[in-house]
Order: sequence, then structure tokens, then C-alpha cells
Amino acid sequence: MGDMANNSLAYSGVKNSLKEANHDGDFGITLAELRALMELRSTDALRKIQESYGDVSGICSRLKTSPNEGLSGNPADIERREAVFGKNFIPPKKPKTFLQLVWEALQDVTLIILEIAAIVSLGLSFYQPPEGDNAHFYVKEKQFRGLQSRIEQEQKFTVIRGGQVIQIPVADITVGDIAQVKYGDLLPADGILIQGNDLKIDESSLTGESDHVKKSLDKDPLLLSGTHVMEGSGRMVVTAVGVNSQTGIIFTLLGAGGEEEEKKDEKKKEKKKGKGSSLLNASLTEPPRSKAQDGAAMEMQPLKSEEGGDGDEKDKKKANLPKKEKSVLQGKLTKLAVQIGKAGLLMSAITVIILVLYFVIDTFWVQKRPWLAECTPIYIQYFVKFFIIGVTVLVVAVPEGLPLAVTISLAYSVKKMMKDNNLVRHLDACETMGNATAICSDKTGTLTMNRMTVVQAYINEKHYKKIPEPEAIPPNILSYLVTGISVNCAYTSKILPPEKEGGLPRHVGNKTECALLGLLLDLKRDYQDVRNEIPEEALYKVYTFNSVRKSMSTVLKNSDGSYRIFSKGASEIILKKCFKILSANGEAKVFRPRDRDDIVKTVIEPMASEGLRTICLAFRDFPAGEPEPEWDNENDIVTGLTCIAVVGIEDPVRPEVPDAIKKCQRAGITVRMVTGDNINTARAIATKCGILHPGEDFLCLEGKDFNRRIRNEKGEIEQERIDKIWPKLRVLARSSPTDKHTLVKGIIDSTVSEQRQVVAVTGDGTNDGPALKKADVGFAMGIAGTDVAKEASDIILTDDNFTSIVKAVMWGRNVYDSISKFLQFQLTVNVVAVIVAFTGACITQDSPLKAVQMLWVNLIMDTLASLALATEPPTESLLLRKPYGRNKPLISRTMMKNILGHAFYQLVVVFTLLFAGEKFFDIDSGRNAPLHAPPSEHYTIVFNTFVLMQLFNEINARKIHGERNVFEGIFNNAIFCTIVLGTFVVQIIIVQFGGKPFSCSELSIEQWLWSIFLGMGTLLWGQLISTIPTSRLKFLKEAGHGTQKEEIPEEELAEDVEEIDHAERELRRGQILWFRGLNRIQTQIRVVNAFRSSLYEGLEKPESRSSIHNFMTHPEFRIEDSEPHIPLIDDTDAEDDAPTKRNSSPPPSPNKNNNAVDSGIHLTIEMNKSATSSSPGSPLHSLETSL
Repeated sequence: MGDMANNSLAYSGVKNSLKEANHDGDFGITLAELRALMELRSTDALRKIQESYGDVSGICSRLKTSPNEGLSGNPADIERREAVFGKNFIPPKKPKTFLQLVWEALQDVTLIILEIAAIVSLGLSFYQPPEGDNAHFYVKEKQFRGLQSRIEQEQKFTVIRGGQVIQIPVADITVGDIAQVKYGDLLPADGILIQGNDLKIDESSLTGESDHVKKSLDKDPLLLSGTHVMEGSGRMVVTAVGVNSQTGIIFTLLGAGGEEEEKKDEKKKEKKKGKGSSLLNASLTEPPRSKAQDGAAMEMQPLKSEEGGDGDEKDKKKANLPKKEKSVLQGKLTKLAVQIGKAGLLMSAITVIILVLYFVIDTFWVQKRPWLAECTPIYIQYFVKFFIIGVTVLVVAVPEGLPLAVTISLAYSVKKMMKDNNLVRHLDACETMGNATAICSDKTGTLTMNRMTVVQAYINEKHYKKIPEPEAIPPNILSYLVTGISVNCAYTSKILPPEKEGGLPRHVGNKTECALLGLLLDLKRDYQDVRNEIPEEALYKVYTFNSVRKSMSTVLKNSDGSYRIFSKGASEIILKKCFKILSANGEAKVFRPRDRDDIVKTVIEPMASEGLRTICLAFRDFPAGEPEPEWDNENDIVTGLTCIAVVGIEDPVRPEVPDAIKKCQRAGITVRMVTGDNINTARAIATKCGILHPGEDFLCLEGKDFNRRIRNEKGEIEQERIDKIWPKLRVLARSSPTDKHTLVKGIIDSTVSEQRQVVAVTGDGTNDGPALKKADVGFAMGIAGTDVAKEASDIILTDDNFTSIVKAVMWGRNVYDSISKFLQFQLTVNVVAVIVAFTGACITQDSPLKAVQMLWVNLIMDTLASLALATEPPTESLLLRKPYGRNKPLISRTMMKNILGHAFYQLVVVFTLLFAGEKFFDIDSGRNAPLHAPPSEHYTIVFNTFVLMQLFNEINARKIHGERNVFEGIFNNAIFCTIVLGTFVVQIIIVQFGGKPFSCSELSIEQWLWSIFLGMGTLLWGQLISTIPTSRLKFLKEAGHGTQKEEIPEEELAEDVEEIDHAERELRRGQILWFRGLNRIQTQIRVVNAFRSSLYEGLEKPESRSSIHNFMTHPEFRIEDSEPHIPLIDDTDAEDDAPTKRNSSPPPSPNKNNNAVDSGIHLTIEMNKSATSSSPGSPLHSLETSL
């Protein structure tokens, strides 16, 4: 009855709250309240439940469910719940259609120029531009979709409905369901424990905590989706499903929720209505219309942050600008291609104009011919010919092979990386990896094996640093050890054979116990035999492990009536209860406190200092004759023990890791370890890996400490504070997912070093999702990784091995080098071909290289060369240099020297042949031939020599750092050899049998030999060029720079990387200077004000902090104040507090979730630097960073 009374009380409470809460489908608790509750941990959550709801049954009654009977199962009720609280389903991202991918490929600048040229010349000759490598992307998308059916819908889960225990599909679970959880389950939704027996959960996938978390009503009742039940059983009431569950929240952060777009539209509507309420309330007060989860997804932003009042502007901008993340390399290439294209366009235009003018002046002026109507077709033919020459010059000048080279190189690398256990999801991740300057790695599972293992032992008075052979241990000690471990570990802990071929055996149950069972297997003994002999029922009494006792004991009754008790537990506790120890000959001898101190000093402390967990194993006999001991009095039973052994357990470092980390450090990449484990273990593991070297001055921080150091008094994160820490930070222990995200973001946004840091992150747990997404390259573990981690990552390591990351770095650098090689080759040809066509046309009214020949040259120098040079395999030597960084130009001084040097040689040869070749070979001159003259030998020799010079120069282009031996490793690349030989054969066929279509006439053997000789000259000339030291040639400019720091608009520094046209940027420079002046005035006004308000006190008041956003939102440039602008974690601009009040708002409350991403307030950071930046939406944005 009392229970009923409680319930009715709770119900009357519900009725009162209904007045405010009727919008939430008459439940006494709102979605937002439930989400806020599920984000709390252990004691905080418990306190919140007691304060707000009394206890779990209070929550049940508010959710209108019975803890024992469950939901009624009435379809209308279930539907209503789904409408209010969402479905247990995470909507996948919409995949791109094939046509979308085609359309994206067509956006390429070079392709656009070519498309225009193609359309224009279509009427003249049928030339088609190449189509990007799209089918490849489409197949990749499809394959990945297949790989990625997330929480499998077929999975069933046990719930109680209408008092019946039934199994329903995971997708049908709804808030208010009473679910039964048991050992081995993967929890499908968040919930609160109603009743549990010894329930232990492995939350490592969500929080990174390697130890199992004990769940109980009085300590920690919250159960989270995506975690595994490792021991025990229980019942929970479901409080959050789908996108509102903890796993769903992380998925939404990663933008998996398909609602993102709708959210934005919704939000714009909200803002247009001008509601002063916060978005959160807006989404809850109006019952969601379009989709069940719309309300849920709309306020999906667990990382709470205040947002400056310019959300509307941002949204509009987002709507107009196509979202397209371009990699660094693509950015540099686009810029270079545009520059080259412009030059080419100019050259071709000039060529056409000169040809036309020359023809007109010569015909009608000099020769004074009248324009005859019947001659018009002939004149038009001349003009068409001139136009074709112009188009030819343009086509040769535009390096359309560039995008192709990138695609080929990346696609080839990706295919090969698959063999190196890297499954690349985003093509450009591979190239970004070559520039990586920092790797933030998880400890558990990445650097270590993620399986507890006994690595040291103290047995028969010897300290073994490695597990001894069984023969080294006296047989009676071994038998105590085997029996003791087998029976005194929970029978649910076992080691099963591996799931995959070549994998490691699977550990089931308690990790520490599995380590001990693993020790038996290492000693070639089988625990299962002992367990078969002594089944669980035969155990006389078991004192289970608990955190107070820190020990577990099991009593066996022998056939003669005597008892034996086996004990295991924390070494410091068990050793105190030991009065004897098994000595070297296997006999028990007295164990005095003095001996105990010795063992602590010589065995336990050294083990602990290496980060090992020490466990002591002991036993005690109760002889048959004595009266039966008082079994309930555990303290009297577990004492007077005999120590068998002390073992040191750790999660061992993967054997290949130290070497891989050494390679990274040599390659100029800093490796940092971020882990949820305690700081001592973390430090020990970091030292073993080689992340920390003894005697070096590096920081190891715990999450709490890290947070204290990076936040100001208000609890906001400040970039300057992070900048003081990260350069020296090597280990971050006891860190939450948010800390990891904050660190990664802090390093990426940092402006301390001259290069912007390129950060790679590895992770396997759901908790790593946001950091993986934020990083430049995210690596997820293929075997141990959760779906969330894989979804967020760019590259999946199929063997979970850190060494594969080093391989990825090698491939990434190789891509960069391959493209530079291709550029070096391509630009030489471009320069020569354009100059030859241009001057030839101007002097002789006819291009020495005909259109079809030009296209053949274009084919070898673009398509085939990109195939040949972009597929060079990487070498270890790539890891001996520092990363290039974002601003390193594509074309270095050395390359520029090679390009100009070779172009000079080729031009000399071509012009000599063109103007003096007929005398040298004693043949007819091909210059000034009439319109339809047959092809001449003279011009054929020019063409042939030109092509052969390119062929030999292709070999030169294999080296870009000024190496002398250009043939080194040439036979490792079969594609290269095939293409060079193939091109040569085709060239012979074209010259000998091409005839009129190719404007070629046959050549004699002697002429061929001369052509080959002149071609080979490029190899010798290359040796000559590499003798000139580049340092002397100061006048050479580099080309193909990345975007300079000054030019990076705020948008690009913020989350949404939106590309803008570089040409557009040029126009903005003038405006920027203007605004820089404005910015200075504003700063001066602020300094004056600051002085006025009692010397600098003003700087502490938010009123004095003006943000440039107001410039944007108010066209009249009023200098006002607004809340600090905090860049969000992903594209959803969800604002949780009410940022709509713009003027002089109070300071934001310190963030409870330790998630404020970045305070965005930098009063004096490098005004000029950031002021010179420019931006897509409004030039004023460029000032954003400065304040």
C-alpha cells in the first residue's frame, strides 16, 4: 500500500508539472531533463535523481511505466512515446548519388577551362576533356555503405511488457521500457538501473576506462548505450534512445544524423520568427512536425557552448556556399592550375590575335588585295586554322593532367595502402598524412594490446622478469598455482580461441582473472581440466571480490575432511596476512615482517614503478581434526596464509610500437599519448614506447590538471593557455573524450609555430569520435574499434597496429613527391610547347607543332606521365625528412632550377632545328608552306626530337631533390618502364605510318638516330644542372604555395572548411586594408575606454570586449558588444543558452560540461596577422580572429 501511496504521490506531482509540461506528451519528465540526467556520472547522477525524482521508481512513474510489469505494449502508447522521445534508430548519412559525384568532379577549374575549349572547338574538331575519376569514388561510397550498417536492426533485446518477458528488435525499444540486461549484452539504449546483481559494465568503448564499472542503485545506476555487460544481471528503465542516447549523441556530433540539414532550415525559421527563447526551448515547446526525432535532433549538441549572435549570417552563408572540403594539396594545385591556365589563355589569345592581324595586314595591306566575295571561304579557312592553333596552345598550356595525377596517385596509394592494412575512407586523408606533425594516440588497444597479461612473477624466491618455463618451478608450487588460479577465479572468466585466423585468443569476463588464466596457459597447463574436476557447485564457500577487501577467496573441502582456502588480491593486502612463503625448494618457510618489507622493496615497488598491477596468490590449510572454522567471519579465515607467488600484470606494449614511434620522431612527428588510464601506468607505458625519454623536460598531465591550466576564471578555454601547454605535453592521463577533443582542437588552432600543426588522432572507442572527426586525419582501429569510431575516421587500421600509421605517413609523403615529380615534368613540357607554338606561329604564321601532334604530346605529358610518375613506390628515405607543412610550395627552388634548365636546352634544340635544320639535314624547309601542303620531313624531325626529349626528361623527373642517380629503383616501378617503352613504340608508328592525319612524313635511320641522340642529351644536361648549387640561384621563385596564414579566412580556420576562389581573394585585398584601418581605430577607442574605467578593470568586464560579429550583423558599423563567439564542434550551430540578447549580455556561466570549446576572445593576438586575412562571406569576417 505504501508503494501505491508513493506512486499516487508521484502522480499528483506529475499532474502539477503537466501544466508546464503538456507539450511533452503528458509525461512528467522532458526529453531535455532525461538527456541532462544521462550526461551526469555516478554520484552526481545519484544526487540529481534523489533531489529531483526521489528514486528510480519516481522516474518510472513519471515515464508512466511499472518497474515490474513494464509498458502495456499498447501500440498507441508506444507511438506516442516514439513521437516524444524519438525512435531507437540512428538515421544514416545520405550517400552521394553517382551524378552528384560526377557534378563535383566537373567543378575542377582546369576541367572548366577545358570544357569551354572543348565546346568551342567541338565545331572544329572533336576533342573531349577527360572526366575525373568518379566511378572510383562511387564504388568506394557503395563499398563503405556496405561496411557500415551500424546498430544492426536484426539484433533482439529482452524487455518486459505487460508483465511478460519478450524479445523485441532493438529498433522497437522505446523510453519507459523495462529491459533485462545480462552478461554478454551490448546495451541498445541508455537507462537507469532498477535492480541489479553484481552488475559490471565495460564502458571502455564510451569512456576509455579500462576497468569494468560496477553498477548499483546506491553508487552508479546509469547504464549507457553501446557498452557491454561483463558480469551479473539486472533490470533497467530505458531513458534515452536513438539520437538522444550517449552513443547517438556522439554519432550526431559526427554528423551521422540525417537531420542536420533539416535542423538548419528549422533553425532559420525559428530565428525569422524572432523568438527570444533559446533554441532548446523552441525545439521542445513546439511538438515536432516533420520527423519523430526532429525535436530530438534539433538540440543535439552535448558540447554546450554559447554562440555569438551571428548564427543567421552563418546559416545564410552556409546555404549559399557549396560545402566542399579541399585538402591542402588540392588547394595548392587548384591555385597553381589557375595561374598556369590564365597564362595559357593569355598566350593563346595573343597567338590568335597576332596570326589574324599578320594575315589581314599582309594580305590586304602589304599585297593590297581586295576582299573578294568568292575568296571568303578560303579566308575563313585561314581564320579557322588560326583559331585551332590558338586552342591548341591553350590545351597544351592548361595542365589538365594535374587533377588526374592527384587522383591517380591517391587512388594508387589507397589501393597499395590496403596491403599495408590501411583502409582509406577519404582519399585526401592519405595525402594529409604526409604532412602530419603530431599524432595523438590512444593508449589502450593502439599502443598496447588491450589484454591484461602477466609479464613478471616472483615465484620460489626468484624475481622472473619474463614468465619462466614450467620446468623452472618446483612441481608442488606449480600445482598450488594451477589449482589456486583455476578455482579462485570466477568460472565466468575464460579464454576462448580467437575469432579470426591469426588473431589473439579472446578474453571473456574479468580482465585481471583472464591475465592469471593466461599465465597458466603460458606455463603449459590447462585450467579447464581443474575446473572439470572441481565444478563450480563443488566449491565449499566463495568470498567474492569486492573493492573494500580487494581480495577474493575460495574454500575447497578435501575428501579427508580438511579444508584448503585459496586467496588472491592486491599484494599489499594479502602479503600482510601471510605468515609463511613457499621457498626455492617448494617447502613453506616462515615469513616475517622484515622479509615482507624486503619483498615490497625489491619486487613490488620495482613492478609498480613499471606500471604493473601486482597481485599476490596465497593459500591456507585447515587440518581435518580441528573443529570447523567460523566461515562467516572472513577476517579470521583469510589470515595466516602461505604466499605462493606475486605476479605483475599489465596491458603490454605491442612489440612493434617502440620502433614505429622512433621512426615518427625521426620524421619530425611528435607522438602524444592520450588515455583514460591513471597517470603512473600512462607514464610507464609512454617510457616503454619511447614517447618519453628519461631526463627530458616534458609534461605528463591528468585531465583535471589540464583543464585547470587551460581555463580562465570563468571556466572558459583560452587558446593562449593551451599554447603554453601543448608544445611540451606528451602524456594526458585520466582524460575524458572532451579533453581529447579540446587538445586536438587546441593544437590545430594554435598559431605558436610558424606552420599550422597537422594532427592525426588514433582511437578505437566511441568516446574518441569527436576527436577523430576534428583531427586532420582520424585513424580508427579495425578490429577493436567501435562503429562510431570507424564512422568518424578517415583511415581504418585493419590490423590495429601503430606501425601501419608510419606506413600511412610514408605513402602520404610519397603522394606529395609523386605530384611534384609530375609537375616538374609537366611544366617543362608546357613551357617549351607554348613558347614553340607561340613564336613559331608569330614568325612563320604556322605552329611548327600541328594540332594533332600537340594533342599527342599533351597525351604523353599529361595522362601517361601522370600514370608513370604518380605510381612510384615509397622508400624508407621519405621518413628521414621533416614534414613539409601546409605552406611549403609545390615547386621548390631545386625543381624550378630543373624546369627552367631543361626548358632552356629543349628550346635551343627545337629552334635550332626549326630555323637551321633544313641546312643541317639537307632537306626542304617546312617553313611558310601553303595551306594544304603535304607534311614536310623538316617539321617531322622537329616533332620527333621534341617528343624524344620529353621521353628522356621523364626519367630525369623521377628525382626532385637534386639527386644525381635518376635511374635508382627504376625497375621497381613496372608501370613507369611500360609507359616509357610503350610511348616510344607508338611514336615510331606515328612518325613512320602517321602520314597526313599526324602531319608526319617517314624519316630515315640517320634522322632517327639524330633525334634519339638529341633526346638523350637531356639526361647529360640534367647532370650538368644538378651540379649548380640551388643556394646560388636566389632569383628563382618558388611556386604553388599553400594559402598563406594571412590569407586564411576565419571561415577556414573555423570548423566549416569552405573553399573560396583564389581570384576572388585578390579583389579583396583593398577592402581589407580599409577594414584594418577601421580595426585599429576601434582598438584605440577600446584602449581609451579601458583606461577610463579605472585602469584596465574594463578589460575584465564583458562590456568592453567587443566582437566583430556586430559589424557583420549591423551594417552601420556600430561598435557594440556581444557574447564571445565560440566556434562550435560541428556544423550544427545549436545554441543552448539564449545568445539572442546581443547587447552587453552578462558573462556566460562557467561551463559545467567542461566542453566550452574555445573562448574566441583573444584581445591582442597579432592584430595585423589576422587582419590581413580575407573571407568568403563578408570581408569583415577577416577581423574576427583579432578580437
